[in-house]
Amino acid sequence: MAPDTPLIGTWTLDSWFNQADDGTREHPFGPSPTGYISHSHDGYVFVHMARAERTAFAVPNDPFGGSEAEDSRAFKSHLTDAGTYEHRGDQVIHSVTQSFCPNWIGTEQVRNVEFEDDILRLSAERIMIAGQVVDAFLEWRRAAQPKALEAQLGETG
Repeated sequence: MAPDTPLIGTWTLDSWFNQADDGTREHPFGPSPTGYISHSHDGYVFVHMARAERTAFAVPNDPFGGSEAEDSRAFKSHLTDAGTYEHRGDQVIHSVTQSFCPNWIGTEQVRNVEFEDDILRLSAERIMIAGQVVDAFLEWRRAAQPKALEAQLGETG
């Protein structure tokens, strides 16, 4: 069981940019990325981020039906991982057990943490992205409760 932490819950991705040493910024998934990060009470974390506009495969509803070019575009337009986490002061450590990137499995991904009202800012220093060492900055907003859950709670409350 994870200790009580303001990380607990689901957050939606508002922005992600990487900054190089020379100060230039790049938005890997464009100006309006989408995604969720969820930290649970039992110590697990799930992350999924993607480019807002992704190209569908020519073969509908077959996740393995893409051509090599389609697979490559799909792979490079999303990021997903999962595992356990520990919140230690101004950092969170994600111990990765599942990932779109096989090289991350078994690693600890350390992120700096900052809270402001319903905003969560995560940053990573000196990480390798697309062959370049950068600092990454992600801003998340606490997710609204799903309407179906609100309805269920209203029925039982």
